[in-house]
Amino acid sequence: MRDHPPLPISPGFWRSPLRGPWLTSVLGLVLLIGITVLFVTGLVSYAAYNPGLSPVNDQTPDKGVLGFYLFAWPTGPVWLYRLTQGVHVTLGITLIPVLLAKLWSVVPRLFTLPPARSVAHALERVSLLLLVGGGLFEFTTGVLNVQLDYVFPGSFYPLHFYGAWVFFAAFLAHAALRTPTALRAVRGRLHEQSDLVTPRPAPPTVSRRGALWLVGGGSLLLFLTTVGQSLGGPFRRTALLAPHGTADPGGGPNGFQINKTAAYAGITAADTHPDAWRLVVTGRSGTVRLSRAQLLQLPQHSASLPIACVEGWSTADQWWRGVRLRDLAALVGYDGDPPDVFVESLQRHGAFRRAALRANQVADERSLLALSVNGEELSPDHGHPARIIVPAAPGVLNTKWVARLTFGDL
Repeated sequence: MRDHPPLPISPGFWRSPLRGPWLTSVLGLVLLIGITVLFVTGLVSYAAYNPGLSPVNDQTPDKGVLGFYLFAWPTGPVWLYRLTQGVHVTLGITLIPVLLAKLWSVVPRLFTLPPARSVAHALERVSLLLLVGGGLFEFTTGVLNVQLDYVFPGSFYPLHFYGAWVFFAAFLAHAALRTPTALRAVRGRLHEQSDLVTPRPAPPTVSRRGALWLVGGGSLLLFLTTVGQSLGGPFRRTALLAPHGTADPGGGPNGFQINKTAAYAGITAADTHPDAWRLVVTGRSGTVRLSRAQLLQLPQHSASLPIACVEGWSTADQWWRGVRLRDLAALVGYDGDPPDVFVESLQRHGAFRRAALRANQVADERSLLALSVNGEELSPDHGHPARIIVPAAPGVLNTKWVARLTFGDL
């Protein structure tokens, strides 16, 4: 009678001699640090949207107590959001080989029978399912968002936000159970007797340290081909795996990265024609309507600021010039400390065609309704005839093609 090939539930099916407590523990400790940083930077970056200020900023309106930590986002340093979101995205992509290697190292446990030997063991298996499923979900949706591939159902924001909480809760439970064992294994105090060690090892083709070098090399390669999109400038050419990597689009003063083009947003030349476009500014003293020519007659100010987006990319500092938001607030009755402002774009559809800015953002002297950049009038793709530029704010809050500003407490 011919022998049937072993099944995944058989001890002899998984024959790699690399699997064992030491390799799994090293990978797990790397993920313990990396995923904790990912979670913290993700929450901090979400706070940058000021989701508690207005429903238009809040893409997760049913978060309830999960928003307990939210705080008013500051306007300095100007590179704050570039740092938090750049670390979040770059680190997430860098950890992909480590995550896959860790899952490979423990895959025999997913086929262990019986699936539950006790209530405690059943709870551990459920937490492991949430951990593996949540990790794959978070990394997959994150990478798809960075690559601008929105193939998942629903909005990225609530999917990624709620998924992060489920994943991190399972991660904390798993870390609490396994970290002491992992530390003993790394220090060599745990003998290689584990359900991960195969009873029938195949001939080795690489050492465990060699496997770690392979994983580390893969992570380093992903880091080097991603981080340039967050640094901007000449480093952008190294970001070969990022949609906003390689060279800047075009040349000249407006030749820097663009997220949504005017054509994509449905902005036409008729919408922005000098005879048609007026900025409507509303406040407690009434409403004023300003043409672009009238805006240019107001006191002009400059600020050197980058644009940083949720996908992890950012521009180098650009030299913006226009009217301070606080000066526009003064036109409609707010001569002292300016209030919040509700910004509306000519863009008719899509998320963040409207946005809200806090009073501290309006009051900052570097917060502008920009009319030009790098000494040249804004191009249509960069928001002509006027756009918002605020220090340290996420790119989506730097509204382009501004049509209306409503000042007041939100």
